[in-house]
Amino acid sequence: MTAEAKNQHEGLPGDFAIWIFILAEMLAFGVLFVAYAFARAHDVALFNASQETLNRTSGAINTLVLITSSYFVARGVDAIKRDLSRDCAWWLGATWLLGAVFIAIKSAEFHEKFSAGITLSTNSFYMFYLALTFFHFMHVLMGMIILAVVIVKARRGGYGSRDHAGVETAASFWHMVDLLWIILFPLIYVIR
Repeated sequence: MTAEAKNQHEGLPGDFAIWIFILAEMLAFGVLFVAYAFARAHDVALFNASQETLNRTSGAINTLVLITSSYFVARGVDAIKRDLSRDCAWWLGATWLLGAVFIAIKSAEFHEKFSAGITLSTNSFYMFYLALTFFHFMHVLMGMIILAVVIVKARRGGYGSRDHAGVETAASFWHMVDLLWIILFPLIYVIR
């Protein structure tokens, strides 16, 4: 039984190893989310005051960007399952571009905070804000690298309806990145 057939049989899209990685990353973020919640509970006033300095509009735009990018990556998976390599590459390219939009917006936010003298040691809220959002930022960059490799292979006809585990693997990682932001955005930017 091929790896592709085995994964389809088990119901997991893509390579099994990515699911181990995704679970480990979700666990790491989960621990940080719980630590954030405990720290917030001990100093609600500080967290609320610091949270007011965040740009919720940028965070909301980035949320829409990532949700849209997840739709695009799903379209890419659908295209390759129908042997539409060019369409797959196009959808994944659009996903990559939205990832770049996310990176640009988040970089502007980081620049604003660092220019204002805010660092990890400013207070506990900013420590969590910078650590969590930078950790996520790095995952977006990693996802963009993975997508770039898959896009090149898809353009060369390296995937098709019978062999698309690489596309599904990249899509699974990208969906994790999106899911983490969907949790992170309200937790850090909105919930008071």
